[in-house]
Amino acid sequence: MSSTTVELTKENFDQTVTDNGFVLIDFWASWCGPCKQFAPVYEKAAEANPDLVFGKIDTEAQPELASAFGIQSIPTLMIVRDQVAVFAQPGALPQEALDDVIGQARKLDMDEVRKSIAEQQAKAGEDGAGGAGGADSAQA
Repeated sequence: MSSTTVELTKENFDQTVTDNGFVLIDFWASWCGPCKQFAPVYEKAAEANPDLVFGKIDTEAQPELASAFGIQSIPTLMIVRDQVAVFAQPGALPQEALDDVIGQARKLDMDEVRKSIAEQQAKAGEDGAGGAGGADSAQA
């Protein structure tokens, strides 16, 4: 970890996401070649965006967090704004793509995002597709 990134664990994850309106999360593992290739790109983005929180989750050390978010391949980048996951994509992004994703996430109207989520949840409820899902139900 560098001084620009934060190691996220099951102990500090909720607090980090609650206290910060914009958190980027890199799910990685030490044995993962593409993760090692993505690390300097992620660090450079962290240095260029000091107003955002750049977190890293070692999927080997934090299997509960990886499982809670359904991470099946690494590296996976996730962006959480106002406690809502607004982006998740596996694969090592090149610098330009990462910069573009950050820019798009910055421009999101979170009121519109929450409204859209509420509408989707209401529709899912009408379709009988309810149930206990989501990251909260996976945490012990």
